[in-house]
Amino acid sequence: MPNVIVFDLYGVIARTQSPAARQRIVDLAGVPGERFWEAYWGCRPDYDAGQDGTAYWGAVAERLGTRFADVPALIDADLDSWCHVDGEMVQVVHELADQGHRLGLLSNIIEELVPVWETRHGEWLGRFATLTYSCRIGVAKPRRRAYEICAERMGVAPGDVLFIDDNEVNVVAAREAGMSAEVFESPDQVRALARAVTLGR
Repeated sequence: MPNVIVFDLYGVIARTQSPAARQRIVDLAGVPGERFWEAYWGCRPDYDAGQDGTAYWGAVAERLGTRFADVPALIDADLDSWCHVDGEMVQVVHELADQGHRLGLLSNIIEELVPVWETRHGEWLGRFATLTYSCRIGVAKPRRRAYEICAERMGVAPGDVLFIDDNEVNVVAAREAGMSAEVFESPDQVRALARAVTLGR
């Protein structure tokens, strides 16, 4: 088994958008939800890879054939929807670090969110040996290069990494890049996977 554990952030340690947060964004956009979310996610890869927020929302508006009345409010609502954590998974991070596991993070995340996370959650983010953000490396999962860069930053080969993500597409891509990878299910599942990992000391 690998001796390095790399986590996805959203849907694993961080919570995904709540229904209330999603509705707030839709209300600000003034576009029916189904159409809006198709454009929101369709334009997201460039944003995750480092695009400016104003340019992202401009691309979403263009795809929808509209103009947004208050782009700064949309940016703020979007950022707020992506900065909440699962407390039990934060505890798991501390447990694994205390046990001697080498931890890494590989997240598709926009540039504006990085300082929010590092300000609010720097204490437990400090337990990770490396923080690999898509917006800082110019490539997002599931592109193979994202996994390779993460392994390089950990100082190991992809085959030495156990990767955990909530998105099966990203898990499959990690395996294709040479990592061991599992779809996230629960904190107890992560604890069980960690027990099978041979610690590299």
